[in-house]
Amino acid sequence: MLRRAVPLFLALTVAASCKSGDTPGGRAVAPAPPKVGVAKRPIFVRGPSGGAPVAPFIASELAKGREGHYGVLVYVGATWCEPCQGFHHAVLAGELDEMLSGVHLLEFDLDADREPLAAAGYSSQLIPLFALPKADGAASEHRIEGSIKGPDAVRQNLMPRLRSFLQGQAAAG
Repeated sequence: MLRRAVPLFLALTVAASCKSGDTPGGRAVAPAPPKVGVAKRPIFVRGPSGGAPVAPFIASELAKGREGHYGVLVYVGATWCEPCQGFHHAVLAGELDEMLSGVHLLEFDLDADREPLAAAGYSSQLIPLFALPKADGAASEHRIEGSIKGPDAVRQNLMPRLRSFLQGQAAAG
């Protein structure tokens, strides 16, 4: 199932809890899919902070992804956001290895990076935000945001929505 989901996800790159614009036109980037038979755990790659522009960093990571055969997904969370904490823990615990195999999650903190994220089109009403970037590093219209709170939120709410998003079944919220 993942082999079918990842190419669609890469051809394109969550709704209710943490409150926190798309850029005009353009298409999401399609980095090369992971090499057949090579399962790689998803990893977090911290984006620049301190007011630095995010789009050039994201564009650079997309280029590396094409060359290294891995996917790129922009993830915006916050330390105070319960669903964000749950997602982060689930990734680190290996619970999303199959769904996010070969994906680099470009991680940003909404509180520290709000202005540069908004300048690149990564603003949202809810977090966590998952968005596919365009070639120039700006946000595409392909995104999902938010999740419910609670101990099973990742498994019951976030994972099904993220899976549908990655398979191209949902374009927004």
